[in-house]
Amino acid sequence: MSRVADFAVNYTQFVDPSGQPVGALPALAGEPAGLAELYRGMVLTRRFDAKAIALQRTGRLGTYASSLGQEAVTVGLAHAMRADDVLLPSYRETGAQICRGVSLVELLLYWGGDERGSDFAGPRADFPVAVPIASQCLHAAGVAYAFKLRREPRVAVSVCGDGATSNGAFYEAINTAGAWRVPAVFVICNNQWAISMPRSAQTATATLAQKAIAAGIPGEQVDGNDVIAVRHLVARAIERARSGEGACVVEALTYRMSDHTTADDATRYRDGESVSAEWAKDPIARLRTFLSAAGHWTKADEERLIDEVNREIEAAVEQYLATPPPRPESMFDHLYAELPPALSAQRDAVVASAGGDHA
Repeated sequence: MSRVADFAVNYTQFVDPSGQPVGALPALAGEPAGLAELYRGMVLTRRFDAKAIALQRTGRLGTYASSLGQEAVTVGLAHAMRADDVLLPSYRETGAQICRGVSLVELLLYWGGDERGSDFAGPRADFPVAVPIASQCLHAAGVAYAFKLRREPRVAVSVCGDGATSNGAFYEAINTAGAWRVPAVFVICNNQWAISMPRSAQTATATLAQKAIAAGIPGEQVDGNDVIAVRHLVARAIERARSGEGACVVEALTYRMSDHTTADDATRYRDGESVSAEWAKDPIARLRTFLSAAGHWTKADEERLIDEVNREIEAAVEQYLATPPPRPESMFDHLYAELPPALSAQRDAVVASAGGDHA
């Protein structure tokens, strides 16, 4: 018997849960302005998250998926991308969308059930939120193939949860990306829970990153609560893809501190002690401690930032609540370039029932 192949999965961490450096740091760790921007993105994401939940609880927003505890993954990967790259998110990448230029008002409209919230004024090429599990991974493979055919130096970055890696669409996407050698990066936000299903019950693999091996592409792990490590590793993966070396998988280890959505009650399937223990790994506190220890962040800086993001969020909420609801027939607006006769008739019926004549 002879061995035909060997594989390894590397793990990256630069700042530990206590905010202390671990080994040699990348250049980013020595750039106060860049770190402050990452920190702001995480704080804004968390405070927007809390406001969105409050709006849902008071009947002014639909079901909402919190990203509490996962801010380093979404903010870090977004800052690793170029403006003309394409993000293909799931429903928990609020931080990435904000950093990519999706407005808070657009996010509120989307979660309020208004399709105008997916008509981004900023990142026009970014895909809307994908609720079906792992479908965005397939889309990313296709988008990346288009980039390759057009010889455009752009990269498609999809984000999915740990549960999505058990879905056939995930395997099909990474297999296709590997076979076609396309510029795609598949980020797995491993928050340990697929709704009520723990990571341990989903798969027998030691890591989720190693699932990339079957597709013939690299798979790496990163501390998903260390935003410096996420930013560094995803940027490296993106530039590798951009240079023509093909796709890869990045598994970011984090934890879902919230319920799955506002329609869920996580206390039914996990105990409070395990959740409390995860707060010691809080990504925001970690970066704040690191910045403060280096003399780059003060109490005054913190107070100023909190005031700034609170005012930004409140202004967005006011605009959202003041936005007139869409016309009923607008449900047909984004289905086809030209509506087929059957749907045109339905649209006409909706307009008639609303007592109007909307062209």
